Amino acid sequence: MSGKEKILLAFSGGLDTTFCAVYLDKEKNFEVHSAIVNTGGFSASELQKIENHANRLGVKTHEVLDITQEYYQKCIKYMLFGNVLRNRSYPLSVSSERTFQAIALVEYAKKCGFTKIAHGSTAAGNDQVRFDLVIQVLAPEIEVITPIRDLKISREDEISYLADKGVKMDMKDVQYSINKGLWGTSIGGKETLTSDEELPEEAYTGGKPLDRTELIEIEFEKGEAVGLNGKKLDSVELILELDKIGLSYGIGRDVHVGDTIIGIKGRVGFEAAAARMLIDAHLALEKHVLTRWQLHWKEQIGSWYGMFVHEAQFLEPVMRNLESFLESSQENVTGTVTLRLRPYHFSVTGIKSKYDLMEAEIAAYGEENKAWSAADVDGFTKILGMQQKIWYMKNN
Repeated sequence: MSGKEKILLAFSGGLDTTFCAVYLDKEKNFEVHSAIVNTGGFSASELQKIENHANRLGVKTHEVLDITQEYYQKCIKYMLFGNVLRNRSYPLSVSSERTFQAIALVEYAKKCGFTKIAHGSTAAGNDQVRFDLVIQVLAPEIEVITPIRDLKISREDEISYLADKGVKMDMKDVQYSINKGLWGTSIGGKETLTSDEELPEEAYTGGKPLDRTELIEIEFEKGEAVGLNGKKLDSVELILELDKIGLSYGIGRDVHVGDTIIGIKGRVGFEAAAARMLIDAHLALEKHVLTRWQLHWKEQIGSWYGMFVHEAQFLEPVMRNLESFLESSQENVTGTVTLRLRPYHFSVTGIKSKYDLMEAEIAAYGEENKAWSAADVDGFTKILGMQQKIWYMKNN
């Protein structure tokens, strides 16, 4: 027995959590145990590399907590139902997964008897709130330790400290903070600290895009993606496969600028090929199979759902009510959507569904109608404009 107090460190293997592992051991005299929560962004070889890195740092134990399916079933599915894009671009990849990583850490800490959890969040971002809030709500007895936040330490100082302790970091881990998950990858670096600089090509994980074009088909069943190019797949498997295809074209790359929970503006790069393609394909199908008022209220509910996910409010009970609405709206969202892929870009080319409300037997838009007469339209238009007509008569 070491006699040291045990602490559970949320560990990704990047610069911040590497610093935390060494600092908590050398400076704070903790017995450090690490855990990485996989939300679908890591391959087996990548997880092994991270475990090897943790072991080299001297952690007592390292655990992989895989919650990919749970993350999809309890959150991603509903964000797809709601076509959630923050500020019309960002699919809330990191925003959503942090809450589930925190929940998994709490469950693991309770199971193993940890009374302290450490994470590598800074004082200037959203993640500190997401981790801390979940822990405070689900396990108020567990103390949260935040070395980076408490020390107000810069990345340059972290690098210098680790070098003094004989720890070498991969240059890409040092230059860019990369967070990978099933719904996308976020990329932070010196370019995102300003308002005008562009992330270079090498910052993205997808590499140079293919110089060609192709058509793909995505099959949906009650709002969930269940088939790709004629092959039935589990939704998680489909997202992973679609992401590979999309990333090979450089699809889903963008820079998100938004308001943080703590009141400042934040800027981050991301690549989310599968998320962006699925959301656009899903919305295109909904436009054909849902009524105007279903679409209208879904847009409101989806926006609220995404905002609450971003603002660390996933555990708020109203979220279960919003999920019920979103799920009930998907009864007829079944069909196939075709997308055209090109370098850095994709477009929806069409849909096929037995629930398609674009019914040629009734009317062809801009061409001919079969269900009403010219006189019907004349009367309808008079009634529709009646209140406006009265207003203009009274107000000249």
